[in-house]
Amino acid sequence: MALFLINARDKAGSLELRMANRPEHLKWAAQFVDRIAMAGPVFLEDGKTMAGSTFVVEFDTLGDAEAWAANDPYALAGLFDRVEIIPFHWAIGDGKPNG
Repeated sequence: MALFLINARDKAGSLELRMANRPEHLKWAAQFVDRIAMAGPVFLEDGKTMAGSTFVVEFDTLGDAEAWAANDPYALAGLFDRVEIIPFHWAIGDGKPNG
């Protein structure tokens, strides 16, 4: 399996939509802890206002990662302005998987 970096950025002014869908998003993501190497929200420059999501996930193909990301409740709710999904190699850092 390969790692993929998913960077999803919210549409401007959509914090209310994010918060309304957050419980379902977290519930959905919890089903895939075996595939998620790292995940969390990203913030605006104020360091407090959520503005997107970043994942490092493990899938066989880019298409599998794209299909998975498309089923994120945030994506289904139309939260994201843009989503980038690219192959990723974890070279250094705490928590780096063996291999």
